[in-house]
Amino acid sequence: MLRILDTTLRDGEQTPGVSLTVEQKLIIAQALDDLGVDVIEAGTAIAGEEEFRAVKEIANAGLKAEICSFARIKEIDIDAVANADADSVFMVAPSSDIHIKTKFPNKSGDDIIEMSVKAVEYAKERGLIVEFGAEDSSRANLNFVKALFRAVLDAGADRLTFTDTVGVLTPEKAECIMRELTSEFNVPIAFHGHNDFGLATANTIFAVKGGAREIHVTINGLGERAGNAPLEEVVLALETFYGIKTKIRKEKIYDTSKLVEALTRFPIALNKPIVGYNAFMHESGIHTSALLRNAKAYEPISPEMIGRKRAIVHGKHSGKASIMRLIEELGYEASGEQVKEIMKRIKEMEGRGQKVMGSDLIKIIEEVLKVKKGKKIVLKGLNVVCGKSGTSPHASIKICLNGEDIEATALGKGPFDASIRALKNALKEYANKSGDKAVGELVNVKLVNYKANAIIDDKVIEYIEKLVEKNPKLSGLVEKIRIMTGTDAPVDVIIQLEKDDRVVTAIGRSTDIIHASVEAYIECLNKLI
Repeated sequence: MLRILDTTLRDGEQTPGVSLTVEQKLIIAQALDDLGVDVIEAGTAIAGEEEFRAVKEIANAGLKAEICSFARIKEIDIDAVANADADSVFMVAPSSDIHIKTKFPNKSGDDIIEMSVKAVEYAKERGLIVEFGAEDSSRANLNFVKALFRAVLDAGADRLTFTDTVGVLTPEKAECIMRELTSEFNVPIAFHGHNDFGLATANTIFAVKGGAREIHVTINGLGERAGNAPLEEVVLALETFYGIKTKIRKEKIYDTSKLVEALTRFPIALNKPIVGYNAFMHESGIHTSALLRNAKAYEPISPEMIGRKRAIVHGKHSGKASIMRLIEELGYEASGEQVKEIMKRIKEMEGRGQKVMGSDLIKIIEEVLKVKKGKKIVLKGLNVVCGKSGTSPHASIKICLNGEDIEATALGKGPFDASIRALKNALKEYANKSGDKAVGELVNVKLVNYKANAIIDDKVIEYIEKLVEKNPKLSGLVEKIRIMTGTDAPVDVIIQLEKDDRVVTAIGRSTDIIHASVEAYIECLNKLI
């Protein structure tokens, strides 16, 4: 069975802008253990007191996985790993000419081999499992890499790692090199790939085809520069296309991905394979029609396999089947002509450059069907005051629920938190007065996803202006785009709420991000009532 070494807590934390506390690392380590990874690279024990403490606490947390720490070929690094109670050390020595000359300008290749041998021998004396990596292997002379590997194996190394440090391998080369190495060395050889050319997943898969028995990956592909090979993509591709099994509990993949996104505050791309927001979302009419009849028509794997659910969104590409499904979810019935009219209005609205929000769609449906939903929450007013440092934001909200106006206030840790607390206070007040249990239960819904679109900066606007200058036919577009993208542009906020295993999605739009967020939240509540 293929072994998984997860380096989210070491290489992943080297993602620009990512910094984890000891406590956050412990939580992620527990999640990785639950996920089923074989080896957790917990950090670099020599890198400071906090890093040492993180490695030590993870090593003593009673996890099933092997706990590993990164180290250079220096005794001081190895001592830190051993003193942190790690099970193993991922020891790395430079192998390419550029790395040797940069890191050890006065050393030769033979010197590197000698230093590596001594370091491995010392690590074994300290009782560590040794995984030895030749740094920048993909740009090194392969004969030198082999000589280095041979020497450290004789010194007692347990595993070897070929590293594509700057992501310059191609899949064919990865397979060929790994096949050559595995035919010469009768120990587990791992592959460590980076994503500089977008080939980390493919290279890792082909390395396994070539005989790699362990792979280095990170959750969400976190890592330096363009990142590392993403666990979720590699594991699912290997099993789906090649039948190669791992110990990974696939149903835990999405939860782990979202946890890492939340704690690192590094957003997952909406269209990222497997774990991206759009990965199992469908809008196109032709697609959704087939999807509703047979999910396999437009999904390579079941979203439930990784702990997700599919979603159908509605817009100008929506077809009859998806609109009919929404109408049914709302508890209405519609004729074929009414559905056509609904679709026509949606396309007209989108054709004018207006994104159809959930509230817009429901309004269109209700207008065409000439019905009105009995119980509905409408936002009538929202005022949020953010005080100076140390003062909690204060929100005042006014909603109309089933024809009754309700006002409430609340403090919060941030403006959105204060607004939602105020909204929940209003819902509680209504539920207590009316005895409406369904409304009262809305207080306990879970926020499972929150996304806000980015404002396009002035440099992009300047580039658009230059493009328009080149083509007179595009004149007049700059101001239209500026309205949609500048600092005063409307913000789209996507929110998902969960109640009793039912997940609903809504989009709010406003020039005020808090107002957009609350609108989306309320629209989700309306779907859950």
